[in-house]
Amino acid sequence: MSRPWALVVLTAAGLGPVLLPPATATAVPTDTPGAVLRVGVVEGSPPCSDRRDGVWQGLAPELWNRIASRESLAFRLSAWPSTTDVLEATRAGVIDVAVGCINVSPERLLRYRFSLPFQEDGLAVLVLRTPLDLGRAFLGALIGPGLLQLLGGYLLATALLTVLTWRVEHYGERPETQRNGRLRTGGKLFQVLATGPGGNAIVETNRGNVIVIAAYLVRIVAASLLVGFLTVRVVDETQGRARGRIRDLTDLEGLRVAVRRGSISETLIRELNRAAPPGRAIRPVPIGTIVEALPLLDQNRADALLGDELQLAWLVRTGRSGGGLPLLALRGIRPESQAFAFAPSLPEATAERIDQAISSLKRSGVVGEVRAATIQPPATARDGEGEQR
Repeated sequence: MSRPWALVVLTAAGLGPVLLPPATATAVPTDTPGAVLRVGVVEGSPPCSDRRDGVWQGLAPELWNRIASRESLAFRLSAWPSTTDVLEATRAGVIDVAVGCINVSPERLLRYRFSLPFQEDGLAVLVLRTPLDLGRAFLGALIGPGLLQLLGGYLLATALLTVLTWRVEHYGERPETQRNGRLRTGGKLFQVLATGPGGNAIVETNRGNVIVIAAYLVRIVAASLLVGFLTVRVVDETQGRARGRIRDLTDLEGLRVAVRRGSISETLIRELNRAAPPGRAIRPVPIGTIVEALPLLDQNRADALLGDELQLAWLVRTGRSGGGLPLLALRGIRPESQAFAFAPSLPEATAERIDQAISSLKRSGVVGEVRAATIQPPATARDGEGEQR
């Protein structure tokens, strides 16, 4: 007896859903004799769905496997090149279920049948942060008014402590003040309180020691604020200067934006262009997968990448670029529910069982755990293909 027919016999005997090796990816259902759930998965779309060495990986396949195991649903998997193709396959009845992180947009709701959403995700904009951007950002942080205000506040606090030290220690009556002059003596006090070394030599009273300790605390706080301020400003300036200042969607006007053909992102660009001023339309740069955008950004053939935040966050962690580091300039753009798609002919009872399983996995936190695990792939898995949905 051949292996596939042996699996049919085992399944019919009540041994549960049996999955064939990934090369054939076939399973036989246990609840309806002779029927097979035909499941389509978008290939090359990490971290949502991808196939490596014949093994399906990612959020969507993992979630589907748990649903099928929970509901004893056996199935036959097939790979599809894009979300558009797999959705059309469900509408035409070629497959029963489309598994992927499929955005449930208003336009798609009119054409397709969806499962209960298992997560919500939005779009994001990715740019490259180059060494030149970092240098400009650092200079921008140094010459900005915020840094001057922070330094001015520190110097003013130190000056007030200097005046207090002068009065508490009666420096106006000391012989060295008469000998060196008030300005020089006051400058020495200010220098010691501002820098630290020699603080024990400029005071003799307990109140003076309290002032020195206060100056020490002011220095620590000021140093921490300066480091934090420069870090935040450099990151903020870098984000703004990476291939142009991108603070909101209108900043994409006039730029070359990489976007996958037939995606929700491409639909958004068409919408933005209808409202853009004359001559300021976004110029879409069509790509097949999201990783194709990094060479375009490196070669200055595109200014930004628009895609699903989940995939772009994965690309930031795994993508390699010779010209800089990937950076998410915008996040959480127009979030939408994501779900699986059902064929019109899929029995309502089967669809309800799948929805119930999704609801249970969401409530128990399994979906969140799988998402967190898939968004950080192994360090060696950096050459995978990505695809915006």
